[in-house]
Amino acid sequence: MIKTFNDPMLFYRFAGGAVKPLFCLAMLLAAVGLYMTFFVCPIDATQGNSYRILFIHVPAAWMSLLVYVLMAFFSLFTLAYGNRMSAVMAQALAPTGALMCFMALFSGAFWGRPTWGAYWVWDARLTSELILLFLYLGFMALQSSIADRRRADSAGAVIAFVGVVNVPIIYFSVRWWNTLHQGASIGAGGSSMATIMLCTLLVMVGAFTCYGLATVLARSRSVILERERRENWARKAAIK
Repeated sequence: MIKTFNDPMLFYRFAGGAVKPLFCLAMLLAAVGLYMTFFVCPIDATQGNSYRILFIHVPAAWMSLLVYVLMAFFSLFTLAYGNRMSAVMAQALAPTGALMCFMALFSGAFWGRPTWGAYWVWDARLTSELILLFLYLGFMALQSSIADRRRADSAGAVIAFVGVVNVPIIYFSVRWWNTLHQGASIGAGGSSMATIMLCTLLVMVGAFTCYGLATVLARSRSVILERERRENWARKAAIK
């Protein structure tokens, strides 16, 4: 597996074979999860039907954190070893993470309106999640603004690695500060959610995860072709 990752041509072929199955699995899980969300899960006693937004909001928020941690991990390898495939993965992860972060903020606003009476409040978790979106956008903007690829990778890696400190702030913000945002419903001690709601949430998390993997692998193929365009195999693959 390490050999496949370090070889752009082998990874390009591996990613190409994995993208379609992951997209299909994501669509299947999303269809099942959305059916359970709207037709199986009961109405919540306190939040009514508005809580159903959380089946989109929570997976998107989790993915926004996970993708950034992975981006920071690959960025560390880029800084430490100059590994070109690590730089490729960091670049491929950023747009997916930004999308997930935007979805978390957007869906959270529509959940917050009937729950808090406002689409947006300067809550600690909301504010730190907004900062995460700016970190994603800053990473992509910086990489696209520097012509020299090695300098762009190094500059982006610094932003990604330094910005990862924001992830634990987002996660622990509801414990560290008195915020409007509710605490975690799933923890080491179990879940406070009803079984059917927990199952629905896990199905949607699976759908978001498969979609995220598929988009990152598909985008990594484009990045590899762009970076390896001088190689003969890359020119042939681009033509196909």
